[in-house]
Order: sequence, then structure tokens, then C-alpha cells
Amino acid sequence: MRISIWPGAGQAVGDILAVARHAADTGWDGVYVADHFMPNAGAGRDPDQPMHECGTLVAALGAAVPRVRIGSLVYGNTYRHPAVLANMAVTADHVSGGRFTLGVGAGWQVNEHQQYGIDLPPVRERLDRFVEALQVLHGLLRQPRTTVRGRHYQLTDAVCEPKPVQDPLPILVGGGGERRMLRIVAEYADVWNTWGRPDVIAHKSAVLDEHCAAAGRDPAAIARTAQAMMFLDRPVPDGLPMPAVGGSPQALAETVAEYRAIGLDELIVPDSTLGTGADRLRAMDTILGIVQAAA
Repeated sequence: MRISIWPGAGQAVGDILAVARHAADTGWDGVYVADHFMPNAGAGRDPDQPMHECGTLVAALGAAVPRVRIGSLVYGNTYRHPAVLANMAVTADHVSGGRFTLGVGAGWQVNEHQQYGIDLPPVRERLDRFVEALQVLHGLLRQPRTTVRGRHYQLTDAVCEPKPVQDPLPILVGGGGERRMLRIVAEYADVWNTWGRPDVIAHKSAVLDEHCAAAGRDPAAIARTAQAMMFLDRPVPDGLPMPAVGGSPQALAETVAEYRAIGLDELIVPDSTLGTGADRLRAMDTILGIVQAAA
């Protein structure tokens, strides 16, 4: 099971680089960056706090940080036209020497759409758009020319050159909706990602397997990745907006073993609960040691 770090994009760039470089130096497998323009007001966060832009960050990390994979978690389709995004992804892959994972999602955060005047359609239309966007991405990243005659996107004999270093550049789809989103994952993704503790991931992974069977696709062709907030040497607080694990190194070790037992391919660790500065780097070392000991 791979282990990757997710530094919050609201930090100073120097702090993000410090986390990413420490990950590269100590044996972590990847670094991910979220794609948002402001904190989520719906989760009670202050939307006026800083937030660096994902595409620029992943390119910078690809150039400045060696060895580890670099990924977006995940680009929002509502504000990233897929043809433009394909060209961004190719460039990030070349900058990083073939280490980029293109993470994409349907888009969801209300306040950034409202503030910027970007349309946030109802869920059904959003997912319809997302399917067409994935068709565009598959074509531009993997075919010499692409024509799409969709309701939302129209491309005519379109080129995207150069092609990625990787063949194919992996496309990660983020989302956990069992009826529609996991069917989309089964049809288009190389990697699947969602939030959840081991029991939730095991259940949704089984649903994904069913969608793969219906689509005639080998479930083993889709890597399974997940994240949860992590706490070390302190209780997991009640009422958190996202799934959380830990409480003590021993409790975290038991949960890591559960993730491994259900076949998770990659565990992603948000750094928001790990402290700052040297304390955060020590927490990263502890987490890495726990994962390596469980291998």
C-alpha cells in the first residue's frame, strides 16, 4: 500500500514545498494538491483565508520535488474546460518527468461558484457534463485527434501535442456516489479516490466491482485510493466534517492494517491535523513508520 501526503493549498508556498520535499526525502510515494480557489464556507471555514491555485502548484512541485508522484485531488470540471485541462496535464507530466496523476471530479463547492459567477448545475447535469469531459480527456491524451459531439462539449479533429510522457497518463476520478459516480469510475478511471474509513471504502469498493462487471472491465484495472484526517497522540474529535482515524499510534496502526486488508492501493494523508513546522515533519515520520511496519 502506497502512502502519500496532501499539503493544504492555503499554506505559504515555502511550507508546501517543505512538506513535499520531506516526503520525497523520507520515502513517501506521492504528493497531492486540492483544486479550490477558497476554503469551503459550507464546512464552516473562513472563505477569506488564502488558497493557492492547483495547476500552478502541481507544475511547481513537479519541477522542484524529485521522485514522488504529483497529483491533483481533484480538478473541478465546472471551472476547468477539459480541452484546456488536457493541455495543462500534459505540461505537468513533462515538467515532472512522467510523474503526474490527473485527478478530476464533477465540481461541487458552492461558495467559489457563487463568488466567481461560475454555473453549478444540478447534480444530474453536472455528471452528464463530467462524462463528456472524460471522453474529451481520454481522446486528447491518448489519441492523435479527437472529435466529440456532445451536448456540453464539442471538439472537431482536435489535437493535443505533445502527448504525455506516460502512456497512458493515469486519470483519477474522485467521488463516492454509488449509483452514478462509481459507474463513471468503472467506465473511465485508472484510479478511484474518495474519503472514508476502511469499512466505508470496503463497501464502496465492492459496489465499484459490480459496476466494473456490468461495464465488462477488470476491477483490478482501477487502483483504489482514499484519505481520512489523521490524529496522533490525541483523541479523534467528535463532529468532524470529514472521516478521521488515529487517536494514538497503536490505533492508527490498527486502522492502517485494515486499509491494507481491504486492498487499498494508496492511503493519502491530509496534513491539516499534523501541526506545523518541525512538529508536522515528525508526525509524517511517525505515520510513515507505522505504514512501513505494517507492510
